[in-house]
Amino acid sequence: MRTMTSPANDRRQRVQAAETGLAILKALTRLGGAASLTAIGNEVGESTAKVHRYLASFVQEGFVVQNPQTLQYHLGTESIRLGLAALRQCDPVRLGEGALLRMRESLETTCFIAVMGNIGPTVLRMEEPPLPVTVNIRPSSVLPLLWSATGQVFLAFTDNADIQQRARQEYAAGSADQRALIPNGPQAIAALCGTVRAQGCAIVRDMLLRGISAVSAPIFDANGHVSAVLTALGASSGFDFRLDGKVCSQIIGEAASISAAMGYLSS
Repeated sequence: MRTMTSPANDRRQRVQAAETGLAILKALTRLGGAASLTAIGNEVGESTAKVHRYLASFVQEGFVVQNPQTLQYHLGTESIRLGLAALRQCDPVRLGEGALLRMRESLETTCFIAVMGNIGPTVLRMEEPPLPVTVNIRPSSVLPLLWSATGQVFLAFTDNADIQQRARQEYAAGSADQRALIPNGPQAIAALCGTVRAQGCAIVRDMLLRGISAVSAPIFDANGHVSAVLTALGASSGFDFRLDGKVCSQIIGEAASISAAMGYLSS
């Protein structure tokens, strides 16, 4: 006698099947996009027989292919198309809009996202609180590498000889007060970069603008490159620039969330 399955149970089974299938695709991705049936089964904690049934369906739909020589499974054409479509949507400014609004409301500071332009770090999107601190920074503003938190993040997390050379030129052209903030001259630039990397953010107090402090953190793309920088700035008198304070914690956390949405997998 055939047992009838209720619509609710049927939907639940289909949802569970979809979750298992997605778990298998995620496992294959974590394993580098190519792995044996046994390795995939171990990764998802399922029997090889069960995993094989799902993989056979994925092969049929073009999401997975099997190498006839090694018998390993690889991500297929449809998976590649899916990934490319997702990458086309990986715009750090668009993905960071929510973070800017949250930071503006929570921190009550001016917040912006900058990218590296042809002539330096360039502000693209900016949010200001109802009573913003008056600063001479607007969308399209170009910031220095050494004297801004935004620039220091690009400098610290970007392995680019041209950017390093530009930083040395900035130091040479800086005022006496600015150069005094980075003692020991160009030799200290490397130490500054090391500090920023260790902190996960750059903290600047009264360096670019007197009475203004800022915190910036990197936004990474899927390849681990800095695609943008997230920054909050405000009056130094009321700005919490402690590394374990609210501003740094939220900036680092929001930047990490945007990076994850960009496809970045932190180590």
